[in-house]
Amino acid sequence: MVLETWLAFFAACWVISLSPGAGAIASMSCGLQYGFWRGYWNALGLQLGLALQIAIVAAGVGAVLAASSTAFYAIKWFGVAYLVFLAVKQWRALPSEISDDASIRPIGKPLALVFRGFLVNISNPKALVFMLAVLPQFINPHAPLVAQYLTLGVTMVVVDLIVMAGYTGLASKVLRLLRTPKQQKRMNRTFAGLFIGAAAFMATLRRAPV
Repeated sequence: MVLETWLAFFAACWVISLSPGAGAIASMSCGLQYGFWRGYWNALGLQLGLALQIAIVAAGVGAVLAASSTAFYAIKWFGVAYLVFLAVKQWRALPSEISDDASIRPIGKPLALVFRGFLVNISNPKALVFMLAVLPQFINPHAPLVAQYLTLGVTMVVVDLIVMAGYTGLASKVLRLLRTPKQQKRMNRTFAGLFIGAAAFMATLRRAPV
């Protein structure tokens, strides 16, 4: 892959990752609830979902899924349902004692947070269709494909890890401002509303005509 092509993709990755979406909301929610280091497990799960989507596109399966109305809408409604589930869970979250001491913050199981992030990304069919449309533009069909997809995949994952670290860390700083149960409840319900908004947006997605 020539340097100019990689630099163009690198710039595109930042634009894509910085655009607010379900992944950013999930990262901020985890940062708020668990602090940076514990909440960042969610970002690792997001990257597993992203890596699997890239692998699907690279394997050519993405084209089949994009052309299948049944597959598209099955993934879409699963994603909508999962975001609504996260919204309800966030809405019902109980206030807790907030401290700068990470040892007394709520404890989230790492594997559960990884799985949560994975589901958020893998259940977004529009992301799969988007990558199916974008990634091939940076691929030289006359050069080895595996190496190119690996380069693009690693670049995208690394950029997204950095961006999600920013979202998680920013939200974790808000912990210092949430000293009362009323403030915590208001923030939990704000994030619940954001999850509902993301679910509503996903519900409006339509499969592009083929």
